[in-house]
Amino acid sequence: MLKNKVSIITGANRGIGKAIAKKFAQNGSDLILTSRKNGNLAQLKVDLEQKYNINVMTLHFDLKDPTEIKNAFKTIHSSIKKIDVLVNNAGILGDALTRMISENLINEVFSINTYGIIYTTQNSLPFMIKNGGGSIINISSIIGTNGNKGQIVYSGSKSAVIGITKSAAKELAINNVRVNAIAPGFIETDMVKNLTDDVFKERMDSIEMKRIGTPEDIANTALFLASDLSNYITGQIIGVDGGMLI
Repeated sequence: MLKNKVSIITGANRGIGKAIAKKFAQNGSDLILTSRKNGNLAQLKVDLEQKYNINVMTLHFDLKDPTEIKNAFKTIHSSIKKIDVLVNNAGILGDALTRMISENLINEVFSINTYGIIYTTQNSLPFMIKNGGGSIINISSIIGTNGNKGQIVYSGSKSAVIGITKSAAKELAINNVRVNAIAPGFIETDMVKNLTDDVFKERMDSIEMKRIGTPEDIANTALFLASDLSNYITGQIIGVDGGMLI
């Protein structure tokens, strides 16, 4: 489904990003995998190249730093010179009750979850326009569509991703660049490991399908949006939540 395409995935060292990387590799895409400076991508690169006979580039940069992002894309331009798919996956939680929210928390969460998406999209566009089109997939959240107690900052950052997605889709359709978002529900990642038993049960009770989602559930949706099977779909927010928001 993705043969001869090059896909860049942010936050690819674990969880949903890692699952998307594996799914795209299975379907023939060459990959550019990114993480923060301390993210270990070396073994993932070796595993994917050997198993699927694809090319994998790894890059480490801080999404809070526009200069680092720009330099990373200069590295891509000097070597691969192509991007067909951008998956803006990297994100952090930063939960806090309203009265406990600090300026540092706001800056950290929005810099990574929101501003970083704008910068990576901006730097990917010249590649996609030169290629005659592309697909941008933003990872939002059902918290971004519906909100949640104690998650004002996170919810705000993910709501902004939805606005970015819709606005970019309107702007970039003329360039044959599709922009969509996935809004995951309760997914089995590192982000849920620290939940109390009561909170975990409350979340599970709200899921009509009565199971927690997996990173692979999100990866399957990302594969569809990255492929030509979705070539008439843009500006959409696709919930992958097992029926939490029916």
